[in-house]
Amino acid sequence: MQKLQLYIDTTPTASSPTYQRIDLFKDETVSFTQTIQNVKDISKIFTEFSKTFSLPASKVNNKVFIHYYNFDIRGGFDARNKVRSKIELNTIPFKEGFIKLEGVDLKNSVPHTYKITFFGNTVNLKDVLGDDQLSRLSQLSADDTTYEYSTIKTKLTTNPTSNICAPLITHTDRLTYNSQTPAANNVYWQGTGSANGVYWNQLKFAIRLQRIIDAIETETRYQNDDGTQKITFSNDFFNNTSNTKFYNLWMWLHRKKGTVEPARQATLNMVSLSDLTKTSGNTGYTNEINGILTLMPDGQQTPDGTTQYLETKLEIEPTDNTIEYTIQVFKNSQIYEQRQSITGPQTFFNTSSTMLSAGSYSISIGSINPISFASTKIKWTISVGVLGQGGGGGTDIWSNQNTFTTGATVDFNITEQIPEMTVIDFLTSIFKMFNLTAYVDSSGVIVVRTLDSYYAAGSATPINIDQYLDVTKSTVDVALPFKEIAFSYTGVGTFLAKQYNQLNNIPWGATKFTLDNATFDAPNNVYKVDIPFEHVMYERLIDAGVTTSITNTTVQYGFFVDDNQEPYYGLPLVFYAIYKQNGDDISLKDTSGQNEKIDDYIIPSNSLEIGTSNTTNINFAPEINEYDGVEYAGTLFQDQYSTYISKVFNRQRRLTKVSAMLPLKIFYNLQLNDKLQFQQNTYKINSITTDLTTGKSSIELLNVVE
Repeated sequence: MQKLQLYIDTTPTASSPTYQRIDLFKDETVSFTQTIQNVKDISKIFTEFSKTFSLPASKVNNKVFIHYYNFDIRGGFDARNKVRSKIELNTIPFKEGFIKLEGVDLKNSVPHTYKITFFGNTVNLKDVLGDDQLSRLSQLSADDTTYEYSTIKTKLTTNPTSNICAPLITHTDRLTYNSQTPAANNVYWQGTGSANGVYWNQLKFAIRLQRIIDAIETETRYQNDDGTQKITFSNDFFNNTSNTKFYNLWMWLHRKKGTVEPARQATLNMVSLSDLTKTSGNTGYTNEINGILTLMPDGQQTPDGTTQYLETKLEIEPTDNTIEYTIQVFKNSQIYEQRQSITGPQTFFNTSSTMLSAGSYSISIGSINPISFASTKIKWTISVGVLGQGGGGGTDIWSNQNTFTTGATVDFNITEQIPEMTVIDFLTSIFKMFNLTAYVDSSGVIVVRTLDSYYAAGSATPINIDQYLDVTKSTVDVALPFKEIAFSYTGVGTFLAKQYNQLNNIPWGATKFTLDNATFDAPNNVYKVDIPFEHVMYERLIDAGVTTSITNTTVQYGFFVDDNQEPYYGLPLVFYAIYKQNGDDISLKDTSGQNEKIDDYIIPSNSLEIGTSNTTNINFAPEINEYDGVEYAGTLFQDQYSTYISKVFNRQRRLTKVSAMLPLKIFYNLQLNDKLQFQQNTYKINSITTDLTTGKSSIELLNVVE
């Protein structure tokens, strides 16, 4: 028998735990299961857990659980959250993790048994992150930028070495390239003043996935009381610039379909009108400084009379009646009236019920796209009467003398732009894409590796367990738990991806696997690995002006609309950003219709590189590459899953179950990527369930096949 000691933290809100040893039943069985990649659930992230076991309702335990059965105790034990815990075997530290109180059994109305479950540290990741959305990662705000022509141009034409780029992905317009016929959305550079070009506000920014990992690791809400981070990933897969298969992945900052708009999308930079000139009148009851119009209080100018404002009207008329804008009128530095997302001419304060009183008034106007107001098109009309002076007073008119234009600068806030997705779903999706596994090392770091690299790091020499086996009973089962495995993305609703599905009867980038495409009589049907990202089929533009042959350009872009070519929301889009330098000249247009030639730009891609068919790509199937027109290898299935999965389907593969009484010298140091050997055969560990009191382990093993 082994001596099991369980300790529970009695100060769960403190930065450092205060452990109390817990009383155990003498004959209680505590079984602990460890698995790194279970053949029965290939997408399950590594976890350690115990079956629920019982503790006596002793004085010590009642004190630790603060008599949980008595709900009248205020501020008692909080069973809604897991509590830090640790297990020792024969006084030697074995595992650190958390316990969850499941309930209390009473006999004759007296507490008898507390029921708890022990979890390994990795399970705590979900507890820390909860249901937090990516938008709650406040550290992302360090990359906030402005949404304007100059910023989009810079992030589109610059090699993406920072955290933000602007790829050629349009939210509404389908682009063409035609060297002969000018047209809107034709990106061929035909010279200044041409109708050709892609409007800058068809594009949105993207953020590097590694930046999201950085934000998770530095988020202040994920800190212990002593300021240390609860989540720190290793540098094996994340936090590794040389791991370009992940480091070069980006997420498109697309929170809503269509254009970027102020509501939840961007904060308008309001521009104050500072140019007002009196064009007529001289009542003496109004004056102006830097665009602030002051209406005098009653009697200030005429002690023997009382001022009465008979008309107070503000008229606004933009040069373009299609552009939306917002106007704010301030009185004494406070917003007095505001109209949002309006178009065309507007009139304010033109009725007796909205008549202005004395005070200082100013105007601010803002818009996503620049909007202009010609001279005298922002006009105040103030009519004044003076009682007791026989109709004295008059009318003053103040207006802008120069063209007033709103700024094109809009604050682009990352936390308001990033797609709706929980942090834990984001991490789980990356784990599924690259077949990652994770465990917590002795320093509390979450080690993240691909499954293949994890197994490769195991013991080179198998550990022989012949002498510890219970030879009286063992089983050898079929290892194949399903007929086939289907790998796909949930989001394949964009225009070209939808067309591909309709033509090929399989989703874009998806694949199904059985060994040699054979059909097997497995106990279940299809096991699905479904990634909740959008997967876009990109389009390389050809020169439609050349009719004698197909002439490819260096321009590839994403058309993010649905199959009706309407703006589309979809799921978060993940892609590789490829910098095309000295490519074909294309035209980038501002909203006033002015265009500019660029020959450096970032194209979106499902492949890490182009020009080599052996590169990493994020298709599961070896699809025809959109840019090169040839089939690319290096798929997610080929690179990340095939080694493990092909052996699952191998005719020689078996799932062997044995029992063993492993000595502590083996059990303490055993890693799940170690190989075991008995009867001259070598095995990988599928799972181990150990009775911590007796030391007996039930082990599921997969024979090593080549």
